[in-house]
Amino acid sequence: MNRNIFVLYLYWHYFEMPKEILIIWRNFIVFFYHYFSIGLLLKTLFAPWRRDITYYGHGFDIRLYAETFAFNLIARGIGFLIRTVVIVAGIFVEIFVFLAGVLIFISWLILPILILSGLYYAQ
Repeated sequence: MNRNIFVLYLYWHYFEMPKEILIIWRNFIVFFYHYFSIGLLLKTLFAPWRRDITYYGHGFDIRLYAETFAFNLIARGIGFLIRTVVIVAGIFVEIFVFLAGVLIFISWLILPILILSGLYYAQ
């Protein structure tokens, strides 16, 4: 197995490393999806913040009923706002990771061409 080192380099650069870059890129996307818990936050978007609710109790007191309803509505509103902010931040991070991955992948593929052309035109 007496291969040319240049052929071995090209094989590594264009066949082995792109697979590894894609695996790493996918791992970053999956990591940030789970880090921001986007799926879970979408499922619980209208749940009360920190499960902080007040129960209505026994009997019927209109003032107590309205007060409990307002408190529970505010708790759900706060939960909705905080979860929405985290979901939007997570989506922005996912978009950034995706675009950075595209840039890194394309840069990796054209890097030898850029180096060789730089050496050629650097006279």
